[in-house]
Amino acid sequence: MVVDKIKDIREIIKSQKSQNKKIGLVPTMGYLHEGHLSLIKKAKENSDFVCASIFVNPIQFGPNEDYDKYPRDIERDLKLLEENGCDLVFTPSVEEMYPNERLTTITVRKITDKLCGAYRPGHFDGVCTVVAKLFNIFTPDIAVFGQKDAQQVAVIKKMVEDLNIPVEIIASPIVRDKDGLALSSRNTYLTHDERRAALILNKSLKEAEKLLAAGERSAEKILDAVRKTLENEPQCKVQYVSCVHPDTLDDLNTIGDKALIAIACYIGNTRLIDNLLWSVDK
Repeated sequence: MVVDKIKDIREIIKSQKSQNKKIGLVPTMGYLHEGHLSLIKKAKENSDFVCASIFVNPIQFGPNEDYDKYPRDIERDLKLLEENGCDLVFTPSVEEMYPNERLTTITVRKITDKLCGAYRPGHFDGVCTVVAKLFNIFTPDIAVFGQKDAQQVAVIKKMVEDLNIPVEIIASPIVRDKDGLALSSRNTYLTHDERRAALILNKSLKEAEKLLAAGERSAEKILDAVRKTLENEPQCKVQYVSCVHPDTLDDLNTIGDKALIAIACYIGNTRLIDNLLWSVDK
């Protein structure tokens, strides 16, 4: 079922909830890949009625970012969602989501000032605002987000906690191609040679994982190894390499029971992110 009006979504969700159905939501910007489909699968495992949204949200893109050229293929997306058991797809226009002058913005402070947030001012305001709107529209019981956007997961969890939004946030593991590259809609921007060069991101995280498995707990030493590996690839321009606590995103000097090693790099003109979520249990 494909719907593009908020009022229709609310009627459908009300009907489903009257049947005691547990509602799952997967917000997306479309141009779906196996990573997105893994989120649908996770939602199916944790709810009775799975909803997805396809909306390229203009307010989370900066003035020099790729909103206009962001890849879109709605027909393909709808086919994939149907094949993977999604029950309801919301495909609103920009006018449907932002019909009037927008005077309200949701800002989560502090944890948005680092990692990607330090280089994309206003990005997480846009993310939080649209996600809060989607939560209000769908009133889901659970919502699934990809761990590849680890900062986004932490920010949304904090927003939900602070605003008492009754939704459980589930982070689904990163899905990688056979060669290890984390799946991303932006991978389509890469040339064949850049695609090969992009493998250095996962390779650098594997170096960190090796050191952690061997007992290294100095964040400085681990980050140094990650940077050196990235710098071995001439086409890779490092934006940041960080070791933080996955919940608070506070920088770590010494790694305790869990850590997030997060990186952002440019391969050619394409900005790619990746991360390693490490814990003692793992």
